[in-house]
Amino acid sequence: MTNEVAVLHTDARSLTAVEVKAHVNLIQQVMQAVMKPKVHFDTIPGTEKPTLLKPGAEVLMSTFRIAVDPRVEDLSTKDEIRYRVFCVGTHQTTGTVLGTGLGECSSNEEKYKWRRAVCDEEFDATPEDRRRTKYGKKQGGHYTVQQVRTEPSDVANTILKMAKKRALVDFTLTALAASDIFGQDLEEMPDEIREAVTEGEGRPSVQQPRAKSAASDPSKKLEAGQLKFIRKKLEGSPTDEAKLCAAFKVEKIEDIAFGDVNKVLVWIGEQSHE
Repeated sequence: MTNEVAVLHTDARSLTAVEVKAHVNLIQQVMQAVMKPKVHFDTIPGTEKPTLLKPGAEVLMSTFRIAVDPRVEDLSTKDEIRYRVFCVGTHQTTGTVLGTGLGECSSNEEKYKWRRAVCDEEFDATPEDRRRTKYGKKQGGHYTVQQVRTEPSDVANTILKMAKKRALVDFTLTALAASDIFGQDLEEMPDEIREAVTEGEGRPSVQQPRAKSAASDPSKKLEAGQLKFIRKKLEGSPTDEAKLCAAFKVEKIEDIAFGDVNKVLVWIGEQSHE
């Protein structure tokens, strides 16, 4: 990995095909040699692309010598903490502005708006418009939990940090043209919405009950997108398909179970760091 490759071209000329290829190759090299699954990126079973996490975005910013200046817009109201953040990225050597990332977060999002009631007494003492009974799915049926509204000011710093994180990841994917390698924010979605997206529907929908999930069904094998991504991870690593198959006790890589995709990525990462 040379300094010449790691520096972004900031002049007015168009990049050559060789330079574009070197740029993409560098991102893939950093992903294989430096990034760790579940630390710098995460893979949601059923998706073709890993999700870029904040530590991974920071690694790429360092690789390409980019400084990010977050600019915060406070959109809060009396009953809501809401921030919109613009991340302006500049090249550390030349000072050239490379682009802007946008991210927003609100205390009215599901995971920040509600918390479990400490006890029945707290639930009963809370005004009706600030409490609810939450229904959720679990194996063999459903569950209920008593929840009350979170005080917005209690999560203000969390909301700001999340908006900044979303803006940083957005800038990284856009400025480095890395959207074909990474996705964004899928791990933050509620389970119902994530399930619809990973099945290619793009929006939540009413689904028929299933006897068992894909991740827990040992008969379901890896999908084409997962196979392609795993083979890319193996390229340039100190291991190969034969060793991977031996580790997971299968005859060929296509026989690996759908639900083992994250285990496979972790295993490859461990081989690369030994």
